[in-house]
Amino acid sequence: MSPEATKKLEAFRGRRVVVVGDLMLDEFVWGEVSRISPEAPVPILEARSRSSVPGGAANAAANVASLGGQVALVGCVGADAPGETTRRLVEAAGIDASGFVVDATRPTTLKTRIIARNQQVVRIDHETRGPFGPEIGEALATAAAAALKGADACIVSDYGKGVVTPELVRAIVEGAGAVPIVVDPKRRDFGAYRGATVITPNLGELEVAVGRACSTVDDIVEAARSLLPQLGGGAVLVTRGPGGMSLVEPGSPSAVHVPARARAVFDVTGAGDTVVGALSLSLAVGLPLSVALDVASAAAAIAVSKPGTATVTIDELRAELRGHDA
Repeated sequence: MSPEATKKLEAFRGRRVVVVGDLMLDEFVWGEVSRISPEAPVPILEARSRSSVPGGAANAAANVASLGGQVALVGCVGADAPGETTRRLVEAAGIDASGFVVDATRPTTLKTRIIARNQQVVRIDHETRGPFGPEIGEALATAAAAALKGADACIVSDYGKGVVTPELVRAIVEGAGAVPIVVDPKRRDFGAYRGATVITPNLGELEVAVGRACSTVDDIVEAARSLLPQLGGGAVLVTRGPGGMSLVEPGSPSAVHVPARARAVFDVTGAGDTVVGALSLSLAVGLPLSVALDVASAAAAIAVSKPGTATVTIDELRAELRGHDA
């Protein structure tokens, strides 16, 4: 990455990014296992501590904020303690939570991870999936339209919990105008994200979308290229874990590949949120997608080297890019 492009990182500060999507609360229970239960052949965790961080779309927003962006977050929570905790945590991170919509008929998505000696033992999910009622859908569209005024970029963070619908995406595309839109997809039909600047499926999501396995890089590129007509001009960035990332853009004869950076992988939780956060800010400051890809790869490498649902700072990102270039 050129020194000129690295300098663009400073321009991340103050860029306004709107994040719309499924809000969650990620809870971690940390402890030690030293014996097996006499009641069943399962380990007994002696809990030592408990922590909570924003998850889902809220983690994408937290990553943008930690990289210096100004964030407005739109999503839905329940009228419950996890919803209040999610709001409190995002506001403490300097994120605008005025776009929160409350649905008293369903709970806030809560994911509780039980960790023994830095190893996840089990995850417990409390959630209701499926579409929201029309009143909630209208409230989300209204909140998104208000947040998009003056935005420099937008993230649509779809975790398949019901917030992101084709109707909401259409409203976002209309309200965003020329503002770049980055989508972290979950639906099989990528046509639901038509109008986005770039979508970022992982390999498994790509395979579901095309209905076949992709065992080689050529397979991945062919599959991604086959989805371009559904997007109406948008690009496909496939995140391949240890295989790196591959970018396919309409009108470009060849794909751009970025290998994964050599780092010890501690926890991949939320790495996709880090990718879209770094990508959106890169596009907001005018970096081309091919360069933004390198920035997102560096941010993901930092995130997976940290335990739990992690964020990345602009100083960490700058150091990673400079160290890699050197």
